[in-house]
Amino acid sequence: MSITTLKSRRIITPRGFVDGFISFDEEKIIYVGSKKPEGPVDDLGDAFLSPGFIELHTHGAGGHPFLDSSPEDVTAAANEHLRHGTTTILPTLSAAPFPLMRKGVLDIARAAADPRTLPRIAGAHLEGPYLSKKQCGAQSTDFITPLRKEEYLPFLDECGKAVARWTYAPENDPDGAFCREISRRGILPSAGHTDAVMSDMQTATENGCALVTHLYSCTSTVTRRGGFRYPGVIESAFLFDRLNVEIIADGKHLPPEMIKMIVKIKGPDKTALITDSLDIAGTDIKSGSMSGVPFIVEDGVCKLADRTAFAGSVATSDILLRVATKECGFSVPDAVKMMTETPARILGVNRGKLEAGLEPDIVVFDDEIKIAGVFVGGKKVF
Repeated sequence: MSITTLKSRRIITPRGFVDGFISFDEEKIIYVGSKKPEGPVDDLGDAFLSPGFIELHTHGAGGHPFLDSSPEDVTAAANEHLRHGTTTILPTLSAAPFPLMRKGVLDIARAAADPRTLPRIAGAHLEGPYLSKKQCGAQSTDFITPLRKEEYLPFLDECGKAVARWTYAPENDPDGAFCREISRRGILPSAGHTDAVMSDMQTATENGCALVTHLYSCTSTVTRRGGFRYPGVIESAFLFDRLNVEIIADGKHLPPEMIKMIVKIKGPDKTALITDSLDIAGTDIKSGSMSGVPFIVEDGVCKLADRTAFAGSVATSDILLRVATKECGFSVPDAVKMMTETPARILGVNRGKLEAGLEPDIVVFDDEIKIAGVFVGGKKVF
């Protein structure tokens, strides 16, 4: 098996920048350090060498959706994300009729096994249908349903191994049975599109929930009932150490000041940056219609045509890194950590750091966060 060695003055590791070399084959990283290994070396000068970006939440890219599409669409969307540095991806399915969600999961599984799919697909992310209609956001209330064991248990038996994550509203699971069941099957429970109070979140965390879906977007905050205040999902996320958070870090859904506040409270080791992108991410599309609703793209975000609200994100991973470093002021290593090491730990995968023994997914980029090269499994794919 051939060994590739890259040289750079800015290799991003958990210890900070290393001025030196990284060697890897198609299975693992062999060496990271300042001593030159034997064999040929590709000198990349001052380029940043980073672990491959891990995208926990996206609905498509390049004009290709993950839902109500085909395995070929899944592959095309995943490959568009790869051009922007994403080497591991969780294709996300919004709430839809259950047969359509089942088809979507199977399409994602087929794409994951297709050698034409360049990034790693870690499994499907189901964002529904067990959500709160009060916190539906852009989700259709027509497809938001109560939890039904007779529905989700057969689905899990058939498709559960192809699902990596499931976003649900914990207040709809008062005894934690659903959360406990999916956690038992190795699926990451995530609280999102939820009107939960802290007691609901306590039950969820006790039964395996370890993540909040796009914090501040469709997540409850303090409410008053009969004069008494009840903390919501946002306060629970800040208080419970077990909970990780993901944030749409396009600089639009959350302004840089709020991104900085969240990271100050949770830290880079508990905060993951996501795109939550629409299928038009990575395209030049400026207007159109989604489910009959007109939209426009301006100011780096998709809006309703009347500009009264956002309609979704058009970000890609390189944009997240650019916002995090140039608008929020995070160091490159901290910003990269929130897109690599932190989501890798959340998912429980053996990648996300440039360390010997881990899987060799690597991104090369410059000071303007322009992606110059991508390696997946030690192979240069872009």
